[in-house]
Amino acid sequence: MIPLILYDIPSKLEGSYWSPNTVKPRQVNLTLGLPFQVEWVEYPDIAQRMKQIGARKNKFAGGVEMYTLPVLSDPNTNALITDSWEIAEYLEKTYPEKSIFSNQSKGLICVVDTAIFDILQPSIPFHFLRTSQILSERSAEYFITTKAALLRRKFSEFSPEGPKRDEHWAIIKRAMETLKEWYDKEEGKWLMGDIFSYADIITAQRLFWFKRILHDDEWEKITSWHDGRWGKLLADVEKECNRA
Repeated sequence: MIPLILYDIPSKLEGSYWSPNTVKPRQVNLTLGLPFQVEWVEYPDIAQRMKQIGARKNKFAGGVEMYTLPVLSDPNTNALITDSWEIAEYLEKTYPEKSIFSNQSKGLICVVDTAIFDILQPSIPFHFLRTSQILSERSAEYFITTKAALLRRKFSEFSPEGPKRDEHWAIIKRAMETLKEWYDKEEGKWLMGDIFSYADIITAQRLFWFKRILHDDEWEKITSWHDGRWGKLLADVEKECNRA
């Protein structure tokens, strides 16, 4: 089998991986035991590189279309897929040896993904701030400029220390408490009890994002919540993904 190509965004961190969106197809590939290689694309180069390979733009609310990552290229089938959800569906359908959407669960998993995204969304300026600090100089400059335009505020106003930062932390805590309630509904360690699924990958990618972009003491704060549950869950998901 020819290795698949996953287009990802590099960082200054060891190993380079950091993006919550691109780590999802990476973990799906690992879970399904598929060989893949990564092509790193800096933020300012994404549109040009995606045009070169013929990837389509991603569609967002309000009719906005733009080139984004992840994008997956499968030289075995000549498929080129944009968007982490569509990549997950494609991989499971094309390489069905193992399921990540068990028990016809796509609809429910989609609801979980949307619900957590909606809770966390008001805290996104804080995550943007920390993300800008782990990118290369070129990507950081591009990232700050585009996100400031998106948020319609100055970079210095993203998440200043004080009440605004405290508000962002309260939102993160509320999101994790919601996840805890969902996980507590089942006796097993996964969101579907004893069945590992894409829902757990979605949870883990957010934890992975926090771990990679936040300062050490900030990540330790999250792992201290709920008796250390979130650090353990991230480790369990990474172990499950690397089992293939």
